[in-house]
Amino acid sequence: MNISVYRPGELTAADRAAWSALQSRAVEDGSPQLANPFLAPEFALAVGRCRHGARIAVVREEGEPVAFFPYQRSPMGVGRAIGLGVSDAQGLIHRPGFQWDARELLLACGLSVWEFDHLVEGQKPFEVGASGSYGSPVVDVEQGFDSYLAALRKQSPKFTRTTLAKERKLGRDVGEVRYVHDERDPAVLRTLIGWKSAQYRRTGRSDRFARPWISHLVEQLFHTRSASFAGLLSVLYAGGRPVAAHFGLRSGPVLACWFPAYDPAFAKYSPGLVLHLRMAEGAAAAGMAYLDLGRGEKAYKNSLKTRELSVSEGWVTRHHPVALGHRVRRAPVRALRNTVLARPELFERADRLLKRMGRFRAGS
Repeated sequence: MNISVYRPGELTAADRAAWSALQSRAVEDGSPQLANPFLAPEFALAVGRCRHGARIAVVREEGEPVAFFPYQRSPMGVGRAIGLGVSDAQGLIHRPGFQWDARELLLACGLSVWEFDHLVEGQKPFEVGASGSYGSPVVDVEQGFDSYLAALRKQSPKFTRTTLAKERKLGRDVGEVRYVHDERDPAVLRTLIGWKSAQYRRTGRSDRFARPWISHLVEQLFHTRSASFAGLLSVLYAGGRPVAAHFGLRSGPVLACWFPAYDPAFAKYSPGLVLHLRMAEGAAAAGMAYLDLGRGEKAYKNSLKTRELSVSEGWVTRHHPVALGHRVRRAPVRALRNTVLARPELFERADRLLKRMGRFRAGS
């Protein structure tokens, strides 16, 4: 096994094609989780244009690439999943049956530790370092939107009935409701980013779009389009104006949901929920298999989902003092966050506190 490390821009066209080919065959090869767009070469290359330290390890056998490992490296050799914090799928993209030694891979990459928070299933050499596994809700549309809607009516009848009624009321009160699955107007993307930033601040969360690299990454991916991958902006209009929008990534059979937001002036119509139903309809019409709503307990995800994938968080390490220091520093933070998320009574208190802080900031 030969391992070579590249900056994303140094990857050859042949290697990028081999990587894409592994993804395109992932479902038929029995590893559907590898088809996720966050594991696509286009995502890694876009991160590489926005952040220093992005690297890609290419594993070759008999001169042929058999695996690709995208990661982020600090000067001290601390490794993180590429796009950690905004990536909902992480791991090594590989051919069927490929086995690897995690510590050997880290050594070749110059890493003492590799941290992940959305490790996909089937990554056994990395899973030994997982500290916990979590559900990532999925909306299945492979059998068509009508089939999904029928299942939704059965499992969440009140939710489905109320959401569709609000869509009709939106049309009556505001004007014709129109859905665009693939909106190409960058001005609408800027509107979505503005809504999302305001939502983060309003709810006391850290504004991701205040970080220039994330804004740059989203803009890069909005303009990235190939046969197998694209940034997808989906928009719900009412009376000729956008009322809800979502930016995500499409790759093969998967639409990875990422940044949804809506205009608070239309909150009583639940435009975000209406948008997600139309996204499911649009994905089904485009021949996609499912929407990955991403890890995280949210009421709307529980109402929309048909099943869950499993993702893990944790780290794999070599015997190295830097790795020990990283774990000592990060473990308590993760443990506290996961304890709060796992206990509804703690989460509700924390959520109320964050919202009060958000209102205080907005008033200051």
